[in-house]
Amino acid sequence: MPTWLEAGLWGLVGGGALVLGALIAWFAQVSRDVVATVMAFGAGVLISAVAFDLMEEAEANGGLPATAAGFLAGALVYLGANAVLARHGAHMRKRSDNQPSEQDQSGSGMAIAVGALIDGIPESIVLGLGLIAGGAVSPTVLAAVFISNVPEGLSSAAGMKRSGRSATYVFGVWIGIAVASGLAALLGYAAFGDASPQLVAVITAVAAGAILTMIADTMIPEAFERTRTWTGVITTLGFLLAFTIHVLGD
Repeated sequence: MPTWLEAGLWGLVGGGALVLGALIAWFAQVSRDVVATVMAFGAGVLISAVAFDLMEEAEANGGLPATAAGFLAGALVYLGANAVLARHGAHMRKRSDNQPSEQDQSGSGMAIAVGALIDGIPESIVLGLGLIAGGAVSPTVLAAVFISNVPEGLSSAAGMKRSGRSATYVFGVWIGIAVASGLAALLGYAAFGDASPQLVAVITAVAAGAILTMIADTMIPEAFERTRTWTGVITTLGFLLAFTIHVLGD
């Protein structure tokens, strides 16, 4: 199988977890406590992947100054994009409740869809970049993306359903984002396949900064509303699982 196609398929797998979460939310009654618990766990998994699979590798290949600059740039770009979307009704996009309907705020449906897209693209890009750097997708990063995407899709889709959005809208959004995730991973590999290790390191750091900012801005607040004092312990368990996968994979 061509490597570029493999990159796209792994991105599709990661994005497909969002569709799985949406399916669960649409056809089953899952308590908000369960959603929040898995969200906290997924946040821990992603934090570990950012630290040990993305930042560590980026620093080794690109050096600390370039990695730090890319990391901060990714955080600021995500912050700016998120601020713009929040003004159009997307600030609650990962919530299982309190999402605005189109009647509440015109254009919120499109803003939520775009917001979900920018949440997932950095994760998908690093899957493609991982094939450049190591010749294979990192098991930790793939597990982190998949585990975190299921509760993201579940919680957000539940909120969409409660706000009165149709099944066509909900599954159109998540299937579209899953396909976009596959394309992002494919393009991440294709665009930077011949790039220098230093440039790949910087792009990886940019994606890592965006991912960490997304975790702090959207995942952890949603988890904390329900899990409260247990949030830290649950997040730690997710971190430990991903760290174990990382160590065993070396």
